[in-house]
Amino acid sequence: MTVTVFGFWMLGALLLLSGVAALRRRRLLRMSIHTALALAALSVGALLMTVQMSLPGYRALTKEEVAATIRTEPLAPSRFRVEVHLAGGDMKTYEVAGDEIYLDAHILKWKSWANLLGLHTAYELDRVGGRYTSIGDERDKPRTIYSLTPSRPLDVFSLRQRYAALSPVVDAEYGSAVFFPVHHRMTLEVRVSTTGLMLRPVESAASLLR
Repeated sequence: MTVTVFGFWMLGALLLLSGVAALRRRRLLRMSIHTALALAALSVGALLMTVQMSLPGYRALTKEEVAATIRTEPLAPSRFRVEVHLAGGDMKTYEVAGDEIYLDAHILKWKSWANLLGLHTAYELDRVGGRYTSIGDERDKPRTIYSLTPSRPLDVFSLRQRYAALSPVVDAEYGSAVFFPVHHRMTLEVRVSTTGLMLRPVESAASLLR
């Protein structure tokens, strides 16, 4: 997408120079049109650059795919250890309080014209934690939640929620969450599609080695 951004900026610069030339020749109408088009091209380039800077950590989604593999191991009543093997190869381990494992994600769907610029539906796993079966336990017992997102100066999901200017680019942004009871050691696949997250048990922990 960097080439597209550069193209919009080059077009904006050329139109701006053309507008200056028209001003020197006192062709005010032509100058106004070229200046307006230049500002529009530069604005689109700046918008796409902002989106590009805020996307690291998101993965393109074209079909249902495995976003992570999770391995659980009970430690005590309402407490278990979880290993999260991310699709990119990273592995994170957490000690979680609760009866169920909880996972959520951010999903971004772009406008059709943005698809032509290389922007496709993308997702990012956001948090992992525990969930109690009983609402009373949920209110009173310790809760744990951990971030799965990398640190970045900008995040397009948060930007879209704050700035309406991104609405011409982003078709929809939403969160998706899943949870699954943890009674014994098991392996779960975290699958993601354009409709959201799914947790699917795997027969053997050997799937982690595939």
